[in-house]
Amino acid sequence: MDIRILKDKKNALLNRRELDFVVKYEGSTPSRSDIRNKLAAMLNAPLELLVVQKIKTEYGMQEGKGYAKLYENEDRMKEVELEYVLKRNVIPGTETEGEEA
Repeated sequence: MDIRILKDKKNALLNRRELDFVVKYEGSTPSRSDIRNKLAAMLNAPLELLVVQKIKTEYGMQEGKGYAKLYENEDRMKEVELEYVLKRNVIPGTETEGEEA
């Protein structure tokens, strides 16, 4: 899997970087988790502050376009992001059951 960042924009108002990227791969489409891990390593950034918003692939192509956001701190990320987006980007093994008390 190869990721190329097309646009890296600083959003000072929301304390984050906004990234447009292209991912090229062989075989099956990589998971959101795999893409997050690779992006975090490329950016030398903490995985828990990186949110992959969307990944769009076209039928028959071994390529996908995506949009990700890298926050400066976790508090701001929780204020801004929608709950379903955060659930999609949870790190496997860190989610806890029964927090609805």
